[in-house]
Amino acid sequence: MTDTTAGPVETFDVIILGAGINGAGLFRDLCLQGLKCLVVDKADFGSGTSSAPSRLIHGGIKYLETGELGLVAQSTLERNLLLRNAPHCVEPLPTFIPSFSLMKGAFAALRTLLGSTTAPRSRGAVLIKIGLALYDLYGARHRVMPKHQFFFRRKALEEMPEITPRIVAGGIYYDAKISRPERLVWEVVRDGLDASPMSGAMNDTTLLGQHDGVLRLKDPRGGERLVRAGIVVNGAGPWIDHVNATLGISGKLIGGTKGSHILLKHPELVKSLKGRMIYFEADDGRICLVYDFLGLALVGSTDIKADNPETVRCEEDEIDYFLASLGSLLPKLRFGRDQIVYAYSGIRPLPASDANNPGLISRDHSAPVAEPADGRPFPVISLVGGKWTTFRGFAEEVADTILARMGRSRKTSTQMLPIGGGRAFPVDETARRAWISERAARSGLPAARIEALLSCYGTTADAILAHIAQAGDAPLAHVEGYGRAEIGWIAQNEMIEHLADIVMRRTTLAIEGKVTAQGLDELADIAAAALGWDESRRASEVAAIAEQLRAFNRVSL
Repeated sequence: MTDTTAGPVETFDVIILGAGINGAGLFRDLCLQGLKCLVVDKADFGSGTSSAPSRLIHGGIKYLETGELGLVAQSTLERNLLLRNAPHCVEPLPTFIPSFSLMKGAFAALRTLLGSTTAPRSRGAVLIKIGLALYDLYGARHRVMPKHQFFFRRKALEEMPEITPRIVAGGIYYDAKISRPERLVWEVVRDGLDASPMSGAMNDTTLLGQHDGVLRLKDPRGGERLVRAGIVVNGAGPWIDHVNATLGISGKLIGGTKGSHILLKHPELVKSLKGRMIYFEADDGRICLVYDFLGLALVGSTDIKADNPETVRCEEDEIDYFLASLGSLLPKLRFGRDQIVYAYSGIRPLPASDANNPGLISRDHSAPVAEPADGRPFPVISLVGGKWTTFRGFAEEVADTILARMGRSRKTSTQMLPIGGGRAFPVDETARRAWISERAARSGLPAARIEALLSCYGTTADAILAHIAQAGDAPLAHVEGYGRAEIGWIAQNEMIEHLADIVMRRTTLAIEGKVTAQGLDELADIAAAALGWDESRRASEVAAIAEQLRAFNRVSL
């Protein structure tokens, strides 16, 4: 039985357990409707599945062949909205899709649309051309990018000369990429807190249990907090079933699959891509991708049934698969393990399924409700499935359900609402130059430095610039492209609990391969000064992130 004598019980309208992008998106939406909400995560905001995507904001062209046309329609709309609402970290990504046959896969695709459980093993030029035309059609709402192009072998090889001469045809269509997904999760949470000052957000906080509607939480400093709400949302992603069990709810909702990625330091490959992603069919029929991510080549992704998010990592056989697939696609280039600077893996929180092919498990979302039961007076809504691209639409659907249960109406739509540093972002080159010049004149900082801050933080760079103007802009000695005052501001203002929060989520230091042993010490000194860590805590933080990078990300320090 939960001891409720630990302190007063604070009441919220809604408590959200899990602050990945789905939980964070719902928190923001509900806060904008005037609700008092609490979002809680056992680690950092966006530190689970939301930190391990292919870093794409895409309409899901592959969902066409599994017949999930509604998901394609929603995804293309949400992609277009994110390009407008988060232009500081979401940008268009022209994508080249090669074909190595003319007609293969057409009849298999038709069978899949009619209910077959086997996807096409090959996608011929005819099938790709039809798919791209449909993709343009579904992406027409709030269109911000060009329609596709399609060409046969000679022109395809002119466009992508490094590609294998086995190519028969190819197309170029447009999706988008997100440069800083982990940071955008934080910005979504911050937007919610700004919209509803009575609301709260807690990271590094453990759910201990509940008794008669009171949830018991253990905060980062070991204290306990007692909270209650009329509705509880389980947004714990791969941990949904575990959290439900803690709340006294049995059953299996999640049947996740593992997706791994590697990043290569390969200037020749990056140059050959010409700013495009290649979205290609590997020799075994599975879909892979490669594109330029912050100057590195991001390669992914696997799709393997797995259910333990605590131990998931990119394994040697997955790396073999990536390197072999790239070598077959781009035979003129060399690929080896020595080029890998980072690797990561995560569990997609997909709905439980008995599908033999993980690629056929639906990427759509749902929100099943466990109604109140004895000893649990609140309903629990679980956020099952979904993907990065559709988080806003998913949040809107669930928020409307919650508002209806509470007898309240929506105050504002999030559809055209900028996120975080996307607010008042200078989109075109003229506006960008003016934004940078005005701040260079005001602060005395070089235009190049201001441009770098704008690229990293969007218009929230203004607050960092004000701090730098006061504290000075001494660069970090062992971390390229970052300043001491910049890191100090993040540590003081962005709910940092661990050094890993800075290295892996508020910045892209880790994934860019910029982390060194000396750099970690330097960052830890700044964080310790800002957060009051003693030497023992500082040392333990350095050791923890170093071990994480070594064990899970293939980073040697």
